[in-house]
Amino acid sequence: MSIKQTEHNIANEAVAGADQLIGEFKALMADAEALIKATEDHPGEVVHSIRTKALETIAGAKQSLSGLEGTLTDKAKVVAESADDFVHRNPWEAVGVAAGLGLLIGLFIRRR
Repeated sequence: MSIKQTEHNIANEAVAGADQLIGEFKALMADAEALIKATEDHPGEVVHSIRTKALETIAGAKQSLSGLEGTLTDKAKVVAESADDFVHRNPWEAVGVAAGLGLLIGLFIRRR
């Protein structure tokens, strides 16, 4: 495997991992918002201040997350363009890698 292919694999894994992390973070924020809204009935200045601070933190995190998603999307497009460029420059190598991966997947499936 060439250095370029290794870089593409690492970049693709990073993008997939970041997508998963963003999804989990969004779920966490939704759960936190639901928990905060469930405490609206509780009286008390302390609970109110904690709830307000938590809502502000979640709003800031949502803004940061949307910026991160945009950056991640841009990087994913660059990786896809690089992979496309690599395949166009080295078509037979790409076919060989795809055939090898297909063979390995077939062997693993057959063993089950």
